Amino acid sequence: MTTYGILIFDDAEELDFAGPWEVFTTSAILRGNADRTVLITERPGPVRFSKGLRVLPDHTLEDHPPLDVLLIPGGRGARQVEPHNAVITEWIAATAARAAWVVSVCTGAFLLHAAGPARGRRVATHWKYEEELQARGDVTVIRDARYVVDGKVLTSQGVSAGIDSALWLVGRLHGRAHARAVRREIHYDPAPPYLADEPEVW
Repeated sequence: MTTYGILIFDDAEELDFAGPWEVFTTSAILRGNADRTVLITERPGPVRFSKGLRVLPDHTLEDHPPLDVLLIPGGRGARQVEPHNAVITEWIAATAARAAWVVSVCTGAFLLHAAGPARGRRVATHWKYEEELQARGDVTVIRDARYVVDGKVLTSQGVSAGIDSALWLVGRLHGRAHARAVRREIHYDPAPPYLADEPEVW
């Protein structure tokens, strides 16, 4: 069983969590519900995302199951608020040390940088914030890739690139054929990572 954990917090970007959530949960269904995906937050109660969506978490930082994959979404909260929240950054650092994969979408890379896992790594983030992240130091921002893999750290550019990176990850964990099956099931047609090896239809 693979357990995916997605950290959610106020002013995160909706699709940064919902896109990978769709990939991970669809992957689990196609694998006979062999995996699970849980939403984790600092405190009980609903989280309000950047455009107003309210979501209830499954667990708090204290009571979640062990995670194989930790995913951090982006948004204003990831850039401006949570990097200064020692409770969150210390939890990310400790959880990332135990997880097999550490993933961020969009400006979730700012939180990975603040917590430590992105330090000394090559990373991707949203194009509007590449210079700002690079200026924080001890990180190399890659500007021409929708997602970047450096060791066990997987980071992606904004919003829909999170779906691309999540597809890459389920392909890495469960095979390319499985990732293509997930892509087909959710009717997602990217150029990376799995459409490129299929004929184009116009």
